[in-house]
Amino acid sequence: MIELVTQIAADVEAWILALTSSWWVFVALFALCTIDGFFPPVPSESIVITLAVTAHTTGMPNIWLVLVVAMAGAWCGDQIAFSLGRWISTDRIPWLRTQRGRRAVERAERAIAHRGASFILGARYVPIGRVAVNMTAGAVGYRRERFVAVTTVAAIMWAVYSVLIGLAAATWLGHSTLLAMGVGVVGGVLTGFAIDRVMARVARRRAGRAGAREPVTTSAAAPVGSSGSVPS
Repeated sequence: MIELVTQIAADVEAWILALTSSWWVFVALFALCTIDGFFPPVPSESIVITLAVTAHTTGMPNIWLVLVVAMAGAWCGDQIAFSLGRWISTDRIPWLRTQRGRRAVERAERAIAHRGASFILGARYVPIGRVAVNMTAGAVGYRRERFVAVTTVAAIMWAVYSVLIGLAAATWLGHSTLLAMGVGVVGGVLTGFAIDRVMARVARRRAGRAGAREPVTTSAAAPVGSSGSVPS
């Protein structure tokens, strides 16, 4: 499965590079960034980074259009994931039913309940994480108006981050376009992995604190009424 995904990513990048001198590259970029919002195997980060490298080293495609189109595609993909979560829930999505996918959804459910906006922003940099978080937000009834606002900020930050990684790689390794692409893509993947680890650690700490406070809350609420319910 990993080999298949890797091959698909390589084929998609090669196809994108063949379109760099055509306006069709922006159509393809928008489509890939949108699809990646609800189908993680599509490598949108690496595509944006790759196009940023080629824009810096060859002057094509236009770097500002790459940035704007990546933002728009990422935002649209997030909205689709949210709607899918609201309509069909996360339980019916194959890649969210795996062990890693279920962990991501469980983490997302806990985090959205306590700090939805910041978690949605952070998850945008983690391929499976962002799908899990955005679909879970839809499934648990997160306010759409707030989700639209938060994902607008997230899409802008993500696109700028991806373009900057590509430009940094191209600046340091401008003599070798292919090497700059490779370093940029690897840097993007490692950054996303690091953010995922940090988010997981923060989630565990918060869960531990909530668990430590639970006995105190239970004991305080016990005397209220013979049925154990708390009056409104």
